[in-house]
Amino acid sequence: MPRFNPLIARLSPPPVPSVLAWAKAYDGARGPLIDLSQAVPGYPPHPEMLKWLGEAAASPAYAGYGAIEGEQVLRAAYATHVSSLYNASINARNIHITSGCNQAFISTVIAIAGAGDTVLMTNPFYFNQETTLAMLGIGVELVPCDASDGFLPDIDAIASSLKPGVRALALVTPNNPTGSVYPPALLRRIYDLCRANKTWLILDETYRDFLGEGSGAPHDLLALEGWQDGLICLYSFSKSFCIPGHRLGAITAGLAVVRQVAKVMDNLQICAPRSAQAAVARALPALDDWRASNRAEIGRRAEALRQVMSKLTGWKLQAIGAYFAYIRHPYPDISSEFVAEKLAKIAGVVCLPGDYFGEGQEGYLRFAFANADVPTILKLEERLSTFHLPGI
Repeated sequence: MPRFNPLIARLSPPPVPSVLAWAKAYDGARGPLIDLSQAVPGYPPHPEMLKWLGEAAASPAYAGYGAIEGEQVLRAAYATHVSSLYNASINARNIHITSGCNQAFISTVIAIAGAGDTVLMTNPFYFNQETTLAMLGIGVELVPCDASDGFLPDIDAIASSLKPGVRALALVTPNNPTGSVYPPALLRRIYDLCRANKTWLILDETYRDFLGEGSGAPHDLLALEGWQDGLICLYSFSKSFCIPGHRLGAITAGLAVVRQVAKVMDNLQICAPRSAQAAVARALPALDDWRASNRAEIGRRAEALRQVMSKLTGWKLQAIGAYFAYIRHPYPDISSEFVAEKLAKIAGVVCLPGDYFGEGQEGYLRFAFANADVPTILKLEERLSTFHLPGI
């Protein structure tokens, strides 16, 4: 028998491929498949982005190794963008470019924590972050998020969980899987608690570009004096620019953190994809108007889903945000994995079970509504209203 690292061997297989396998069993009887599983932009990249990607990929200048921390042109462009968004003074040295936001997370965690340390997460959590910690031997403690409070993290639970030695608290806002947006005032209270305990606050802001029009800065933490010693912000260019296949993310942190992350990245990948970095540097801020129109479109899709859910009996829209909706299904005594499997195979609606996002989530399903256009989302009313589990 082959022997494997037990920290890896005990992990479940990647969840999204297993869900997509259910979809292959759908016979098409209810109409075209409605895929609300993975968070993939439901529209193509801007033509200029495709052109810039092609030009950079064809250039010998980007065929060799690049700087570990990222191309200077992108680090500078993104620093300018972050400074403007948060009314803060961020420079290129505060930016480390990674190959996607998952890599940003694992690089950050390796830099600040080790096997046997503890990192706090919310329940429900983003499963890739939980499995990252598990395979590194880092302990995970969960902070509850109550459905009745819109799945916002409980501040008292955070305060009681921040014991000496807790290395970090990892939050995702806008949240994956619930879609909940953490208010700036709540984030400030959480940050203050973390600083008092000498605990890093890691903010994954992958979906922040899809906050509602006029929502303002997601928080004021980057404008605070000394933020570099307690805050690390993560980001993904994938959703905003519709290029998940090009794997590009970013870390915003103090110079000391960037230096540590560079050591990790040199062993993970050396440098993020260079041609994509060159293209995104041009897109910031050239495609601001296009991104704004996409934000408005995602808002229309969210509103369409709200309309659908308001007309259904038994199904409840528990939370909705920038990219995701968290739906309570009408079968309280049946696991969401079973419900999601039957939804895919019988109704042609593919979504992720709440079981994948933590204990006690069996009653929920995650709909990645940004994947589908408004007419497709409206079809959910008929699909869900006529869906019944066999034998129930």
